[in-house]
Amino acid sequence: MTPATRPQPVPAAERAAFEARLRGLESRYHIHHPFNRRMASGQCSREQIQGWVANRFYYQINIPLKDAAILSNCPDRETRREWVIRILDHDGTATEPGGIEAWSRLGEAVGLTREALWSQRLVLPGVRFAVDAYVNFARRAPWQEAVCSSLTEMFAPAIHKERLAGWPEHYPWIEAEGLGYFRSRIPLAQRDVDHGLRVTLDYFRTPAEQQRATEILQFKLDILWSMLDAIEKAYPV
Repeated sequence: MTPATRPQPVPAAERAAFEARLRGLESRYHIHHPFNRRMASGQCSREQIQGWVANRFYYQINIPLKDAAILSNCPDRETRREWVIRILDHDGTATEPGGIEAWSRLGEAVGLTREALWSQRLVLPGVRFAVDAYVNFARRAPWQEAVCSSLTEMFAPAIHKERLAGWPEHYPWIEAEGLGYFRSRIPLAQRDVDHGLRVTLDYFRTPAEQQRATEILQFKLDILWSMLDAIEKAYPV
């Protein structure tokens, strides 16, 4: 790309306003879902907690597939170097177990067996449909759009902190070691947001493109919300 054809930088004020619009979608984050509110306030039964952990596990094991799809569509080497770390964060390495293993430990801490988690027999059709829709979006969309969809992580530290603060009191029967996943994701989520937000603010430049970005982020928020809809229906109060 020559200097003559290189896009001009978006004015800082416009860039900040776009970021504010994206962050403004926090009100649709699943931290506000009625099921999560009950879970956060200690109103969920053991069966409900177990159902949530088992179904959310399906989302966790699909995160590396989503990230691999983004990599397969991305021709930019520097972006791939940064993004591939996310796969290792979840799949783990020989020395670092990773997020999927941490979630397996959470499953054990709430009284589920590893076989129950990994067999996926507790995964609800609605949860499976929602998660598969997200992975398919990442496979088919331009990589920048799939990156944008990951920005629900802007809101994730709050929900992790909420569980770390409330679960030991509300659910003392859950083994404390099992909460390690929530603790580990707080700094990692911020790192991932810094990268994903940079890509999104650079790529979506015009008003129409920025509207598309908000629609993509809303789509991902709907995925997370619909998962809890399915769980709430299967495990009623």
